[in-house]
Order: sequence, then structure tokens, then C-alpha cells
Amino acid sequence: MSDGCLAYRDLDQRLRCLAHLIRKAQALENGLEPATQHFGTDLLTVIATVMVAVYDARNAPPPAGALRARHAPMLNALLYECLHQVNAPHEKMRALARELLNDWDTFWVVLDHPELPLTNNEALPARPAALRHWVIARRIGMETRTAQDTRAFAHLASIIKTCRQHAVSPWPSLAEVIHQRRQGLKEKPLPS
Repeated sequence: MSDGCLAYRDLDQRLRCLAHLIRKAQALENGLEPATQHFGTDLLTVIATVMVAVYDARNAPPPAGALRARHAPMLNALLYECLHQVNAPHEKMRALARELLNDWDTFWVVLDHPELPLTNNEALPARPAALRHWVIARRIGMETRTAQDTRAFAHLASIIKTCRQHAVSPWPSLAEVIHQRRQGLKEKPLPS
């Protein structure tokens, strides 16, 4: 699950957070120009429809591919609209259309796998402030160089955050895990 950072674009299996897309669409919908309002409203309608379909599918799973097929005409209409707006004079509308086109499948993969989350809001209890220091650390560290580095960074961030949410210092927990693994033992579970 990503917010659209370009660093994630090379990952094969990823999912885009719809909350980020909703905020951008709402900004366009609340704009002053009728063309941007229309594009924002259309995008919000598609997102709302997809979200309802995914929640319904979680209660009564449809056959494989059924959700994508059912919503294909709506998604194709949005795709056409994005292609039409890719060179729009309005900067924000043009940028959003290009963002949608660049990451098209990552937004709608939830139609193929409705069990996946729609947003990363659950990972952000304090909203953007909760991840700000991780984004800064990633940038200061000159990003990660390999998929293994990315996984290690994400795992460490997750462990540290989990420990802090349970009012446990992450450093002794990490030291204990490293100690256990070096001795060939199974690591202790995270605090619950």
C-alpha cells in the first residue's frame, strides 16, 4: 500500500491508497472551474462505487473476475476521461489524470482482491504525522537500494510502531529478537 511516492512505482505488487485519491478529487470538485468540478465529481463517484462493491464482496464473495467485469464500463469511461485530461490547462486536473494513468491498475486491484485494504488509514492512527519521521528517515538515508532493503526498512518501522503502540520500548525487543535469531532460536512475538 503506497501513497503514490515514485520510489514505489518499480514494485511489482503494490496497491494505492484510495484516501489520497479521494482528497485530490474533492479538491477538484470544490474548485471554481466547471471542468475540474466535473472531473472531481466523476472520480469520486467511481471511487464510491468501487468501495461499495468491495465491501459487498467481502460479505458475499463473487466469482473471480466478476467485480472487475461488472465495473469495466465505468472504469473505461474514467480511463477515457483521464486520457482526455492528460494535457488539460488546469495543472491539478492534469496532474491527477496523469497520476491515475501512471498507476491505473494499482488503484483498482481491490476489484480483483476485495480482501485487500482500500486505504492505509488503519496504518496511520495519527494520520500523516505518524509516518512523517519514517519518510524523513527514508529520504535522509538516500532511499533503499534493493527490494530486500525496502522490506527490512518496512519491517523495522512496523516493529517499532507496534512496540510504541503497546507502550513497550522497541529497542530491547529488537535486541532480544536479534539475540534469539543469532542463537538459532525462534524469536519472541511482538507485544500484544
